[in-house]
This record gives sequence, C-alpha cells and structure tokens, in this order.
Amino acid sequence: MAAPSMKERQACWEARDEYWKCLDERNEDASQCKKLRSSFESSCPQQWIKYFDKRRDYLKFKEKFEAGQFQPSKTTVNS
Repeated sequence: MAAPSMKERQACWEARDEYWKCLDERNEDASQCKKLRSSFESSCPQQWIKYFDKRRDYLKFKEKFEAGQFQPSKTTVNS
C-alpha cells in the first residue's frame, strides 16, 4: 500500500471531522450519521479509520474523566 498523497490525507481528515461533528451534534447517535461514516470509510485507509475510532473513544473518555463525570463499572469498584 502506497502512502496517501497530501490531497488524499486532507480528504480523509475532512471526512473524519465531518463525521465526528455529526456525532457530537447528535449525542453519539451513529445511526443518524451513516452517510458521513460511509464517506469517512471511503476516504481513509482502513488502518487510519481504526486509529481514529480508538482516538475518539479515548478523547471522549478523557473529557468525561477530567470533568469528573466518569463512573467506574461496579466490577472495577469491587476489584
């Protein structure tokens, strides 16, 4: 697999940003952002999609944790 060109990288990042914006505006309801998800998947290499998905999960966790909204699961508390 060849590295994406600058134009391809930019298209990927823009598709990712639009998809993430949709998720933010719709309270993480991915069913309302299917077209943008498809655009994101068709614009980015599969490895990048996997990375960006994990990155978003981490950033959302970090945001909740820093705001004091993180609630550990009962199994974690009882361990």
